[in-house]
Amino acid sequence: MTFASPQEWRFCVAPMIDWTDRHCRFFHRLLTRRARLYTEMVTAPAIRHGDPRRLLAFSGAEQPVAVQLGGSDPAELAEAARIAEGFGYVEVNLNVGCPSDRVQSGRFGACLMAEPLLVARCVAAMKAAVSVPVTVKCRLGIDDQDIEASLDAFVAAVRDAGADLVIVHARKAWLHGLSPKENREIPPLDYGRVHRLKQAFPRLPIVINGGIGSLDEALVQLAHVDGVMLGRAAYQRPGLLAEVDGRLFGEADPQSDPVTAVEAYAEYAAAMHAGGVPLHHLTRPLLGLFHGAPGARLWRRMLSVDAQRPGASTRLLHEALSMVTAAARSDAA
Repeated sequence: MTFASPQEWRFCVAPMIDWTDRHCRFFHRLLTRRARLYTEMVTAPAIRHGDPRRLLAFSGAEQPVAVQLGGSDPAELAEAARIAEGFGYVEVNLNVGCPSDRVQSGRFGACLMAEPLLVARCVAAMKAAVSVPVTVKCRLGIDDQDIEASLDAFVAAVRDAGADLVIVHARKAWLHGLSPKENREIPPLDYGRVHRLKQAFPRLPIVINGGIGSLDEALVQLAHVDGVMLGRAAYQRPGLLAEVDGRLFGEADPQSDPVTAVEAYAEYAAAMHAGGVPLHHLTRPLLGLFHGAPGARLWRRMLSVDAQRPGASTRLLHEALSMVTAAARSDAA
C-alpha cells in the first residue's frame, strides 16, 4: 500500500467545533502557507439532507484545507466525501475522537472506537468514492479499553481499509462521567503510546495531537512521529503560526508577520462584513494574536467588546492595530 507524503501533515491545525470556521482558516493561512488546516466537523447526514454550499463552501485562499466528517453509515459517508471533494478539499478526515453526548447519540465520534470493523467499512467506502486522501482522527481508546491491544487493532483495521494517515489524540475518551471539556483536560496524556504506535506501523503516517502548546514541543514530537497537530494553542495564540514555515519546514521567507496578516485580513473582513457576516464573528479568530505583547489586553477588548457595538465596522481592525503597534513602540523606547 502506498501512503501520501507525511510531509504534507508535518504541522496541522486541529478541527475544532465553533472555532475553525472559514474566517479562522482564512486568517491562519495568512500566517502560514504550509500548515494543513481543517474544517469544523460536518456530519454526513447534514451534507446529504441539508445545504452543502452553506456547510462546505470555502475560499481557495485557505488551501491546503481538509474537511472533517462525522458519521457511521458507509454509504452516507461516501456520498458526503464525494460532495466535499467536489468543493475542492484536499483530504477527507473521519472523526472517531469526539466524545460529546450529542455525537454519541448520532453514533459517531469516539464511540466508534469500539467498532473498528464498522470504521474500516466507512473508510473503504470513502476511499472508493474519492481520489483525495482519506484519514482518521481518533483517541487512544475509550473507557476501559486496553489501549495497548485495542489501539493497534483499531489502526490495523483502518489501515487495511485504505486509510492514508491516522491522527491520534494522545488521551483516552471517557464516554461516561466526563464532559467534552473535561475529556480535553482530565484523561492523562500518553505520548509514549503514540510513539509506540508509530513503531508498530512504520509505513503508516501518524500525526500526534493533544496538549502540544508550542513549536518547541512540536519539534520534540517530530522525532517520534510524522506530524503534529495543535488545537487550542494555535487558536488562542495564532501568532505562533507565523513561525511554522521557518521553524518546521525550513523556509527562509516567512509567509507574513502578525501585523501584515491583520492588514490583509482587514480587506477580507470588509468584504465579508458587507455581505452580512457579523463583525464579532470576523474578529474572534484574532483575539489572541498579540498574546503576551504590549497592548494585548486593549487589542482583545476592542475586538471582542467594541466589535459588537452598533455601527462598528472593520475600521476597528486598523484602529486596534494602531493601538498595539504604538504600545509596542512605547515599550521598546
